[in-house]
Amino acid sequence: MSRDGNLRELGNLLGILPEFRDMSGQERVTPPETYAALARAMGHDIDGAALPETIAGLKAKRADQRFPVEAVVEAGAPQQLGFGAGHDWILTRAEDASHVASGKGDVILPPLAPDIYVLQMKAVDHAQDVTVLAAPRRLPQVAETAGKHKIWGMSAALYGLVSERNGGLGDYDDLGRAAEAIARRGAAFLGINPVHAMGYADTAAFSPYSPSHRGFLNTAHIALDQVPGASTGASAELRRASAVPYAAHKQAQQAALEIAWQAFCKGHNAEFEAFCETGGAELNRFAAFEALTEQHGPDWRRWPAVVSVDQVSPDRRRYHKWLQWIADGQLALVQRRACAAGMAPGLYLDLAVGARRDGAEAWCEADVVAQGVSLGAPPDHLSPGGQAWSLAAFNPHALRAVHYAPLRRILAQTMRHAGVIRIDHVLGLNRSYWVPDDGSAGAYVRQPFESLIALIKIEAARHGTLVIGEDLGLVPEGFRDTMRVHGFYGYSVLQYDRDRDGFRTPGTPSPQVLACFGTHDTPTLQGYANGRDIDWWQRLGWIDGKAAAHERERRSRDVAKLQGSTPRIQEAVHGCLAASPAEMVCVQLDDVLGTIEAQNLPGTVHEHQNWQRRYAVSVADLETHPELKTIGACMANHDRTTCKIAEGAEA
Repeated sequence: MSRDGNLRELGNLLGILPEFRDMSGQERVTPPETYAALARAMGHDIDGAALPETIAGLKAKRADQRFPVEAVVEAGAPQQLGFGAGHDWILTRAEDASHVASGKGDVILPPLAPDIYVLQMKAVDHAQDVTVLAAPRRLPQVAETAGKHKIWGMSAALYGLVSERNGGLGDYDDLGRAAEAIARRGAAFLGINPVHAMGYADTAAFSPYSPSHRGFLNTAHIALDQVPGASTGASAELRRASAVPYAAHKQAQQAALEIAWQAFCKGHNAEFEAFCETGGAELNRFAAFEALTEQHGPDWRRWPAVVSVDQVSPDRRRYHKWLQWIADGQLALVQRRACAAGMAPGLYLDLAVGARRDGAEAWCEADVVAQGVSLGAPPDHLSPGGQAWSLAAFNPHALRAVHYAPLRRILAQTMRHAGVIRIDHVLGLNRSYWVPDDGSAGAYVRQPFESLIALIKIEAARHGTLVIGEDLGLVPEGFRDTMRVHGFYGYSVLQYDRDRDGFRTPGTPSPQVLACFGTHDTPTLQGYANGRDIDWWQRLGWIDGKAAAHERERRSRDVAKLQGSTPRIQEAVHGCLAASPAEMVCVQLDDVLGTIEAQNLPGTVHEHQNWQRRYAVSVADLETHPELKTIGACMANHDRTTCKIAEGAEA
């Protein structure tokens, strides 16, 4: 067989898709050089004679497997797996290897709690481990969590929240106050951008969708006035900045936290010690990374060739654990405050699709991260060359070998203080698009779809969390139907959700969605009505004057359709959302305040003020804002409120 034929065969063994259709319907075939790059990214030697040897080794490994590599079973019910004759078997928990069950011959498992297990199969001539994922039949649903079938909430950019007490960047206490304010207007949840760790020593990174590590929290949002011994005066002047002063805020905040840490070290705190013990090796390694960045810089790829965690003093490692403990406690308090104010389910947190390749997650989880590739998106009408997001990709084969432990920790961290999570680009559970560093074309890599869905259901059951899958873009046929069966909520964006007759009613054909007008990546309601996004496209040279005029004409017609005979487009759109069958409806704080500029303009870095805009209204004035009162009353009229206080409040 030729080398190209061998590469295609290897690609098939590794789950690299041979072709796909892009959004224009064009078929794109995976070239040999892409197969080679992605195989290397998964750690396989393909140079010279090694290529056929690698293929032979993978085939031999498969031939030796008498049983499935994995089995997904329903939690809470006995399961007969249909294999095991001639073998002894032992079932243990994957997390701690504790014994669960054992037997001989055909494997009949007892009712299992939602968890991941290892089934050890042993015979005289054969031994094999089978990963068993015991998952509930379905994810939690709105009716179970909120006690009613339809609810509403709001989304906001945490970094942009304004108050008289923060240091220029919205913090966890601001978040708690905002949740209480909108809860009193009947909102059941408050959604925010990801709050993953951004990197202690990194002063340049601030996009919440390009974090350093998704398994830990952003300590920049720590509310200093809630930390004993932390001075808050040094950064007070930053509150007057026109845009979020990330670098200056970080410098001032870290100085204050260093002082508070020294005071904390003079005593003993049993809760902190318990947090460190529970965090275990993963927290220890993350803390070591953060400390190493203080010595060598935020990008581990530029560190000296030999770097050891032994270079980090125990005190400095404990300092970074302490920061995580403070952030974790403050976020936990926000969820308690939200629920106490009447919210159910409370906080709605976002899980980014990946972490930066130069950050902590790529370093801490190097054994399961594909090397030499970035997560991205295939070519489309906006990006003819495709997109590389500079985000690390998990190698699905390596991840499976460790029973999905790194991803499980990330899911648990996002869910532990949230009643709802949104998984960004949930299509990646089925296949993810990898872009090689060597310049060759990108391609899709198949993921263990059924197992990843089971993993999410396991963690959601443990934490009682609703799960929204952001399913926009190039969606494989049948994908959405499969996700609904498992209990995932879809993501319905009104300005894009159309059919041949025009805008589709939110929540049709399925009410199992979160419906909204826009997202952080789309025009705001006022921006849409005024064609602000079209202005930007023309300003940046993405379209010419003729095309811009055509787009404005079409937009004018669309706005007229949305508004109908209603005097204000805000009332028309929010009324449409409220009256829809969608189980969850989300209103952006930007649309409450009538903001024109979007939080982010995809395809730009410095040209647009991405992730830096502060809100024009403070958290203290949010509850009495006239538009929020109007929206709250509208949602109450359509029986979407869950908070009794709000139902009796003056509108």
